[in-house]
Amino acid sequence: MGKSHIPPDPGRKIILKIEEARKLIRNIYEGIRSQSPPHHFEFSDPFWVLITTILSHRTKDEVTDAASRGLFERYHDAEGLSGAEYDEVRSIISRVGFSSVKATRVIEAARIVMNDFMGTVPDSVEQLTTIPGVGRKTANVVLADSMGIPAIAVDTHVQRIARRIGLSPFEDPYKTEERLVKIVPREIWVGFNPTLVEFGKHVCRPVGPLCSTCSISEYCEFYRNGSSRQKHAKQKQNKS
Repeated sequence: MGKSHIPPDPGRKIILKIEEARKLIRNIYEGIRSQSPPHHFEFSDPFWVLITTILSHRTKDEVTDAASRGLFERYHDAEGLSGAEYDEVRSIISRVGFSSVKATRVIEAARIVMNDFMGTVPDSVEQLTTIPGVGRKTANVVLADSMGIPAIAVDTHVQRIARRIGLSPFEDPYKTEERLVKIVPREIWVGFNPTLVEFGKHVCRPVGPLCSTCSISEYCEFYRNGSSRQKHAKQKQNKS
């Protein structure tokens, strides 16, 4: 007796095997780069990249940049911010999300940089994540974007794109990071996050992604499943 034919599930999520993903990743990344505008970096100094990234959680980029610029203009460096008054910092960053918590965080981060690291932002994930409010994403942003140390920061854009393409099955950003470092060549880790951030803002958007004009749709499981669902729905409609 032959095997029964099971029609494909249009909603099924297919995850690329690591070996297969490694073969495709350069083409995927070049396609993403081709549609990603240059990323704006408000700062290149490691301390201010650290502070900006702490402020950025659940806050629009333009609000984050204005707040961090305000802190820079008032305090100039880690030593200045370490001696800041909470109320003044809170006032400067009042438009960022969770500003009351973040005011405490940035002052504390400045004090730790001054007291524990002799005024220099540490250059390892392990040391950076000893600072309250600094997780792996923030640490990796600091390493890659301000120090040029290869690291992949998995924020909401990277997480969404990796899952949609089929590069990662995980909802946990840390597990996605672990998988991406096995797939993405080390020489393109620096710049990987900013490129995907811009792609996520302009093409692979959370709502209303521009799949029809996307340069990597041929590799994308989200696009294939979406097309299958549309085709399946149309066939069902025609039969009714």
